[in-house]
Amino acid sequence: MNIADIKKQASEKMAKSLDTLKHDLAKVRTGRAHTGILDHLRVDYYGAEMPINQVANVTLSDARTISIQPFEKKMVQAVEKAIRDSDLGVNPAVTGDMIRVPMPALTEERRKEMAKIVKHDGENAKVAVRNIRRDALTHLKDIEEVGEDEEKRAAAEIQKLTDKAIADIDKAVADKEKDLLAV
Repeated sequence: MNIADIKKQASEKMAKSLDTLKHDLAKVRTGRAHTGILDHLRVDYYGAEMPINQVANVTLSDARTISIQPFEKKMVQAVEKAIRDSDLGVNPAVTGDMIRVPMPALTEERRKEMAKIVKHDGENAKVAVRNIRRDALTHLKDIEEVGEDEEKRAAAEIQKLTDKAIADIDKAVADKEKDLLAV
């Protein structure tokens, strides 16, 4: 493994950490409805666990309501049960073969609680990035045919990648907190 490979691998892993954080933040519910909060829910579809968006059409009917239209009529009950049993704290309403999920407004206390969760997720992502940096620096030291100057230059570049990744994480967390605390 050479220096370029180590930097490329570290950069890719840091990008994956940021993507994972963004994916996790998308699940955190703000006061507004968005279809992404149902992405992690799974429904029993003929013995196989399937994501809701693969067994139903998920759309927004207005700013606070998600509409779900299962592709098969017999899936209505299974989808409703999956939503009701989830940790989202929502109460789906079935009308015919359509499921409506109204998003209740968040209380100030719940918003602050969610902001703490977001900060915790951000800290976990930062720890992951720092671990990636540590591993990359360890790999740099393991390469024998590299001079001291080259090693220091590569370490500085890895630090720049780390700083950029942490700044991106801070921005994502700040954006989500702003969304959460906006009434």
